Amino acid sequence: MGASLDMAIPPTASPPPNLPPLTRREGKITHVVAGVIRDARGRILLARRTEGRDLAGLWEFPGGKVEPGEPPEAALVRELREELGIEARVGDALMRVPQQYPDKRLVLDVRHVECRGVPKGLDGQALAWVPPARLASYPMPPADRPVVAALLQPDRYLVTPVPGDDTSWLAALARALDSGVRRVQLRGAPGIEPERWARLAEQAVRLCVDAAAEVLVNGDAVLAERLGTGLHLRAAQLAQFAGAAHGRDALGAERRGHGLLPQGRDPRPLAGSCHDIGDLLRAQALACDFVVLGPVLPTATHPGVPGIGWDAFAAMRERVALPVYALGGLGVEDVVTARAHGAQGIAAIRGLWGEPGNRRKPPR
Repeated sequence: MGASLDMAIPPTASPPPNLPPLTRREGKITHVVAGVIRDARGRILLARRTEGRDLAGLWEFPGGKVEPGEPPEAALVRELREELGIEARVGDALMRVPQQYPDKRLVLDVRHVECRGVPKGLDGQALAWVPPARLASYPMPPADRPVVAALLQPDRYLVTPVPGDDTSWLAALARALDSGVRRVQLRGAPGIEPERWARLAEQAVRLCVDAAAEVLVNGDAVLAERLGTGLHLRAAQLAQFAGAAHGRDALGAERRGHGLLPQGRDPRPLAGSCHDIGDLLRAQALACDFVVLGPVLPTATHPGVPGIGWDAFAAMRERVALPVYALGGLGVEDVVTARAHGAQGIAAIRGLWGEPGNRRKPPR
């Protein structure tokens, strides 16, 4: 995995009580509820799936199935009492993850939990208190992996607009960072002089580093290596490298061919732009650290083009285990809705760009 920011995302308000519409499509859906439980040192509790169960040996956030007609909060209290011997107080929602497995489909409904008592593996399951920064090192079922990203990585991904005046553009980026943006994609534009864009991107990287924000360059592997940033692949590049032998190794080989990347896997983050399920599967094959998917809603940059909508977003998102940002016509006020449909959060240009007066704050 590429570098990630070890930051906790503030709990969001609870999403609407009903499951996303995709769960009422064809096929039985299993509703599973799980808890993020922290100890006094900030470590998070994981439970290991026991032998005889599917996905045995993998680690997961503790919880269980919701019975028909049972409120999810009551189900989580019951499951934690039965499995761990603790009394739980269910707090804010973190996210809900629709996930398709070879033999079933489920929605993992994840809540922050406070508890009384010392957790014990009453079903014989092993337990582990894990520092947040180490969660990604534990092998987990596909539905649990996006939960780790939601706990550790930013819920907003800024895509920079086409530069006009360089000074004003940098000032707007600084305002966006000041508002709390901690993951940025530097996207150039056709027609901008390469030398000017390289100078501007270098200044932007310095601003991001000073703000402890992760930064990726769109499409240009050479510039990304020169600036020491992550790389965001366009959809066509996902197809190019996923179709090559040894996918991500081929991408690394191209970058090494410029004498910029040492042997071995690139430790910097790799992301991709996705518009359909094929793009998502190619990004997963390349082991992208996260992707954007959309447009979800109509956008000002593509007037008259309808978005795919939240149902289609969730239906595609359930096919992969990647962190997926919802993109298109969205702002910080849409983070709660995005999380309710399995998204890492939202990606945006106008909705996050630091224009004067655009000071909308993330939901709390």
